[in-house]
Amino acid sequence: MAVSGEGFCTSAWNGFLLNMKHCMEFAWANTLAMLFIFTGKISLVALNCGFLYFTMTFITDDFTGPDAVSSVWGPIVVVAIITFVAASVFLGLFSNTVLALMTCLAVDVDLNNGEPKFGPPTFHDSLGGFKTEDKTNAIQDGGWEKSDPEAAKATQV
Repeated sequence: MAVSGEGFCTSAWNGFLLNMKHCMEFAWANTLAMLFIFTGKISLVALNCGFLYFTMTFITDDFTGPDAVSSVWGPIVVVAIITFVAASVFLGLFSNTVLALMTCLAVDVDLNNGEPKFGPPTFHDSLGGFKTEDKTNAIQDGGWEKSDPEAAKATQV
């Protein structure tokens, strides 16, 4: 709906068709996003639990004082659960971002006959593949203004 301005049902159908047409690109992007999200969750939980153990052992002396904790696992489990839930909420936004960016790219590719037109120049540098003779440095070349006369006119208006 945000891209085309059409009604809900028409936009839902067009989005479904867009996902089917570019299903491998969407699947690959979602797989990478899930890998990064999972790595982030595990890293945050491990970091918080390690910091809790370090704090309880060396800073507050909770294991050696008169009110010593009998087991460290209770506080660590509570912190791990709270950290995992918080990380899931915040890193879940990354998955939505990847889906939105892939939708925009798919629409751009479909509207411009297989070649994306919009986006940052450095993004288009990486789309040409890994052959160095085909690549240009868009930032060094001056971005859109020097490489595309139409874009230079549009930015001046």
